[in-house]
Amino acid sequence: MEHITLLLGIVIVTALVFDFTNGFHDTANAMATTISTGALKPKTAVAMSAVLNLVGAFLSVEVAKTISGGIINEKGIRTEVIFAALVGAILWNLFTWLLGLPSSSSHALFGGLIGAAVMSVGFSAVNGGTIVTKVLIPAVAAPLVAGLAALVATRLTYRIGSRTDDRATSKGYRAGQIASAGLVSLAHGTNDAQKTMGVITLALVTGGVLAPGANPPMWVIVSAGVAIALGTYLGGWRIIRTMGKGLTDLQPQQGFAAQTSAATVILASSNLGFSLSTTQSCSGAVMGAGLGRKGGVVRWSTATRMFVAWGLTLPAAALVAAGAEFLTAQGTWGIAAVALLLIAGSAVIWALSRRKPVDHTNVADDEIAEPAGVVTAAIAAVTPPPAGELKTTIPAPAAEAAPAPAATV
Repeated sequence: MEHITLLLGIVIVTALVFDFTNGFHDTANAMATTISTGALKPKTAVAMSAVLNLVGAFLSVEVAKTISGGIINEKGIRTEVIFAALVGAILWNLFTWLLGLPSSSSHALFGGLIGAAVMSVGFSAVNGGTIVTKVLIPAVAAPLVAGLAALVATRLTYRIGSRTDDRATSKGYRAGQIASAGLVSLAHGTNDAQKTMGVITLALVTGGVLAPGANPPMWVIVSAGVAIALGTYLGGWRIIRTMGKGLTDLQPQQGFAAQTSAATVILASSNLGFSLSTTQSCSGAVMGAGLGRKGGVVRWSTATRMFVAWGLTLPAAALVAAGAEFLTAQGTWGIAAVALLLIAGSAVIWALSRRKPVDHTNVADDEIAEPAGVVTAAIAAVTPPPAGELKTTIPAPAAEAAPAPAATV
């Protein structure tokens, strides 16, 4: 019993570590566009996001119920399985953060749970219907819906503001962007903090502390909210750079449209219990906003790498978690080995990230953003600029043209 209590404590701490990585991995979802357009300073943006993530954690527990009693069958699942699942999710989060790729922390967690459960019990441990309806379908639909909504909203904002003063509208949209960024942060806390609540609740059920189907205790809600808020305040600057500068160049109107569309999709899904990826929703909205402005284009080289990361997230985390579960099944030494591998892997990734650090001082610098590819440059060259930005130049008559400089010998 003492060993189980100690193991359960280790699992809870590991779950909160995952929640922390989820926070700094997904800060870009709410604040990348706000920072890139200059609506808020970087440190102010992440502080605001952290507070609202904490508040959002208390708004609902529907997603937590999906995690704790929907993805996998609780019967026959050992506490070690939860530990192995979290190891797979954490290492994938850190790896994609090192690459600056906005992959899904949610799908990393789902992949970890599925891989560890299958290794432990077999495919009977997985609820296929729940995965399809509440994970896979939202994974495909969320970025498409958010992207389409952002595209339409961007075009409407430019059409409505085509006859107004650019400076006045920019100030207004910056204010609106701050409000919509706060809404995304609130939605992120509502959706993503619940995933850790669900995992801890599942661990408590497997450890015999809670009855199957129980709601998360208050201390679980508080600890999950604080962990994700601390991670958000740390700021995942590498991913913020990719979302704010790497995908497309955003103006305040586009940032407002993208964040409002993403927040609407995330909050609606949270209330329905759909555990969708906030990263995919926000990334889809940013791309939709980029395509919605005349003259605005998406850097498809960056988008392609992001799509590949999305596709690899669930199976990669599942494979790592399955390997971790194989070790934990060997006994105490296996659990200790997995813990050491997690610490060593995290330390190596952190050391690699220090070679080219990105922080709040250089996250919005244009010179570190990825240059546009050949296709993007060609599209930009033939696409007319948005209304209000066209400047007519009248060529000088030939007689008034400046004389050519005299040749020097």
